[in-house]
Amino acid sequence: MPERLVTVVPEDGIHARPASKFVEAANEAAADIRVGRPGEDLVNAASMLSVTGLDVGPGEEVQVVAEGDGAETALDQLERILRTPEDEL
Repeated sequence: MPERLVTVVPEDGIHARPASKFVEAANEAAADIRVGRPGEDLVNAASMLSVTGLDVGPGEEVQVVAEGDGAETALDQLERILRTPEDEL
């Protein structure tokens, strides 16, 4: 199962606009995607409530795991969102 460890760049972390973009991309993917802090339980990346509930701030590392069709492509897109400053999203 493909996975990535990504350091969150947006200044609001995974909240507001970055979270919206992240969840939207997760919902568009055919793969099942989960996200969370490394070593903790991962949550459904397609759920805005679950993603924002992680309370991940800038500079924190998250684990993103994808399973199914297009997993690597989905991970590439989600990693790009997490590594892009908020004003560039």
